[in-house]
Amino acid sequence: MSKIIVTGGAGFIGSHIVDALIDSGHEVHIVDDMSAGKHENVNEKAILHIIDIRDKEKLLPIFAGVDYVFHEAAVPRVQYSIDNPAETHDINVNGLLNVLEACRVNKVKRLIFASSSSIYGEPDILPTSEDIPINPMSPYASHKYIGEVYLKLYAKIYGLETVNLRYFNVYGPRFDPNGAYPLVIGYFLKRMQESKTLTITGDGTQTRDFVHVHDVAEANLLAMKGDKVGKGEVINIGGGKRYSMNYIAGLIGGEVEYISPRLEPHDTEADISKAKELLGWTPKIKLEDGIKELLK
Repeated sequence: MSKIIVTGGAGFIGSHIVDALIDSGHEVHIVDDMSAGKHENVNEKAILHIIDIRDKEKLLPIFAGVDYVFHEAAVPRVQYSIDNPAETHDINVNGLLNVLEACRVNKVKRLIFASSSSIYGEPDILPTSEDIPINPMSPYASHKYIGEVYLKLYAKIYGLETVNLRYFNVYGPRFDPNGAYPLVIGYFLKRMQESKTLTITGDGTQTRDFVHVHDVAEANLLAMKGDKVGKGEVINIGGGKRYSMNYIAGLIGGEVEYISPRLEPHDTEADISKAKELLGWTPKIKLEDGIKELLK
């Protein structure tokens, strides 16, 4: 049994990682300031520390004796980062640096970082591999890229094993349609529950790559123990397919209304061959099945 920390472990993705770790028999500590996390997401077998990752002095003692750390804590709102670049940089970059330092000082074995496909911007190549030039189009995307660079440096300079997982569009149970991950699936479900039309920007032909949160949690656990990673590798975690907004609306059902398009990538699709090669990971949950379960 390992002692493990999950920052942001009361949030959407982090709480599923916590559950998977506890099911595997580990001692899990959650570090979360509860600004976006929810108490109902906290596994009763986990130990909750209500701490802001910007508070380095409070972080250091909690990391003592820890084997692995999953860093999920962040402000992952693109528009919010545009409106509040200094605040979000402080949390997403300085907060990450505090976590890295706590890992270094306490000789943690490995850190797994939640990065983002937003780093790619508007990709010219689909499916998109980790090797294409990056093009961050928001402070949030830049924060994630800075985080990836830091993880590679800490692996090279200090010997802290690190892995960067670039999430695509994550969906599943515990998503908050009003919170940090108001992805189209959650938004559509909320509109349906309120008996409102499903509003789609543009003509609905734009596509996204969706991956279920249970598959994301599995990828994280594989990254924790994988013997082919640990030097700051960057790995796409996505479904490996893309679906149009019109198709998603059709799966959920309801009347559709089209509104003005907005500035955003038209298409995203992950090349997940590296995840297969380095982690032995492939997504198991089909989008249709995942949405059907949410509809229940």
